[in-house]
Amino acid sequence: MGLTPWVRRDRPQRREPADQRDVASSAAPVSAPSSVGEPDDSDGSVTVMVPELSADEAAVPEAGTASSGDDVIAAMEWDELASAVNACTRCPLHESRTQGVFGVGNRRADLLIIGEAPGAEEDRRGEPFVGRAGGLLDLMLHAIGQDRSRVYITNILKSRPPDNRDPRADEVAACEPFLQRQIELIQPKAILAVGRVAAQNLLGSAKPLGKLRGDWHHYGPRTTPVRVSYHPAYLLRRPQDKGKAWQDLKAVRSVVMG
Repeated sequence: MGLTPWVRRDRPQRREPADQRDVASSAAPVSAPSSVGEPDDSDGSVTVMVPELSADEAAVPEAGTASSGDDVIAAMEWDELASAVNACTRCPLHESRTQGVFGVGNRRADLLIIGEAPGAEEDRRGEPFVGRAGGLLDLMLHAIGQDRSRVYITNILKSRPPDNRDPRADEVAACEPFLQRQIELIQPKAILAVGRVAAQNLLGSAKPLGKLRGDWHHYGPRTTPVRVSYHPAYLLRRPQDKGKAWQDLKAVRSVVMG
């Protein structure tokens, strides 16, 4: 089963490179976290990874917890931040990972793409969104006049969870200062959150992806516009939802390139 390549429908079609093809045409199975394979019509009985703290717990972090050093991270510049991710021991994931996966792309990008966590190949190569899912993401970006050299791509987690399981609350909390600093340094015009886990944790919501799609949300003190869409690995499994994802992409394009 092949997928229809990502092509603009509302503008004259541009000539595409000869090697532009559907990355889902291979018969190889898709290796993806379980969360990206969940159907869009989830009943909402999912648990957001953002930890829920009482007012007292939030006000007085314990020494040695992931919150220690957050102020230091918030003042880091790019190279120091990348080094801190590679040397990070803020959660147990550093014990099983090959390396930290910091992010790639234009550090002054108008569009920031945030996924869930590194998979096995990302952990090996140290780059987010590689393999078949990454190839499909490239086609999606091309369809809205973007590519990896113009956007920035990162994940909620910088270390791979064992067996590609969903991130845990303490792991998300440990990585959150790194992501917050990346967003502050980039100051993008828009954020595209792909997949349920990325969307829920970025927005602090337990709503299913289907409830979060279709509207603009906002993140952080700059109220950066956030659009939620499907993870490319999910689209490889359910190509019938590519039309919905295309609507998400057009909304992002209107902000980034409008």
